[in-house]
Amino acid sequence: MWSFGRQQTSEVLALLAVVAPAVVASGVVAPIVAQAQAYRAPRAADGHPSLNGIWQALNTANYDLEAHPARHALALRPGPHGPVPAKEVMYLGAVGAVPGGAGVVEGGTIPYKPEALKIRNENREKWLERDPEIKCYLPGVPRAAYMPFPFEIFQSRNAFAIAYEYAGAERNIYLKDPGPPPADSWMGQSVGHWEGETFVVEAKGFNGNAWLDRAGNFTSENLKVTERYTRTGPDHLMYEAMIDDPDTFTRPWKIRMPLYHRIEPDAQLMEFRCVEFVEELMFGQWRKNPLPR
Repeated sequence: MWSFGRQQTSEVLALLAVVAPAVVASGVVAPIVAQAQAYRAPRAADGHPSLNGIWQALNTANYDLEAHPARHALALRPGPHGPVPAKEVMYLGAVGAVPGGAGVVEGGTIPYKPEALKIRNENREKWLERDPEIKCYLPGVPRAAYMPFPFEIFQSRNAFAIAYEYAGAERNIYLKDPGPPPADSWMGQSVGHWEGETFVVEAKGFNGNAWLDRAGNFTSENLKVTERYTRTGPDHLMYEAMIDDPDTFTRPWKIRMPLYHRIEPDAQLMEFRCVEFVEELMFGQWRKNPLPR
């Protein structure tokens, strides 16, 4: 919290009284927005904007795509004066709490069908049992883009690929449509093309097991995701994803968020192959001498 003396406070208030209306009313903001819209990214070998580099989302979308307040935990139980953390996560304290977020869903609310909304609510109640992230399953699309881990884009003249730190997930973005996906999978099949300064990726062929976040938001195997990657500055990439799943939602809907370029001199993807991290959780009860659970 800043602390000002009486004279300093008066000076600050006087300055704000002059500057704030000028910024809002005189059009100072508009040129800044226009400058971002007019940004021309450096070119890659293929002549298109270069998306190469390590990128990361800085938001709470992986907790919940929709706007949400901070709360005790993702797994809750009734308490004497309201919900409290479930016993499995109680000892995590503040580490297990959920930070609030403004949401990234265009329009604010995910348009579930009534029967699908019931499943989403059940997922929330049974988060510890059902969230595939807990078991280190691949994150799916679009969740891979906004998990709290960086990812790296590799773009060349004839190829486009994305490597994710979480679980060592990978995507090969085909630049020519190879036809229908040969099999359903966690990450699906992706085909990309350029629309001006924006790289557009259409992904389908999902297995329907991935979640969109830790709040139980989910899709079916008939999901189609259309992603849009647009450089808006030297270190900013605007990410949009249109979610189209007629089995689950009443209409297509969109999420939108900035991604940030990791500019540290030694920036790199670290190893987070989490399969071994969940062996005890998933298989420990079958040890010859099981550990206490």
